[in-house]
Amino acid sequence: QVQLVESGGGLVQAGGSLRLSCAASGGSPFSIETMGWYRQAPGKQRELVATITSGGTTNYADSVKGRFTISRDNAKKTVYLQLNSLKPEDTAVYCCQADGLVWSGSWSRTYNSWGQGTQVTVSS
Repeated sequence: QVQLVESGGGLVQAGGSLRLSCAASGGSPFSIETMGWYRQAPGKQRELVATITSGGTTNYADSVKGRFTISRDNAKKTVYLQLNSLKPEDTAVYCCQADGLVWSGSWSRTYNSWGQGTQVTVSS
């Protein structure tokens, strides 16, 4: 299985910045196709924030375009989310997601893993 561990959340004032990181690891060899960030605010459904493919194609939610930037380091199997011009409505638990292929010996299978999440709180 592929595990994801996020870091970088915290409390920041409106207009401030944070940088989230998510590192992938596993006991068997694996590749990563898409990595992404999702968020869930209290009382709301989880929503997509941004995704990035292995080729570097990015996709953003309209609410974060121009303020957030997703990037990845394929060698480190890590995805980053730079959050700028933060607003109180950005307050949520931010979760990392990754999917791809894992293999060992004669078998291989796809996976879709999620991290535990990191809290981002923006005060007004």
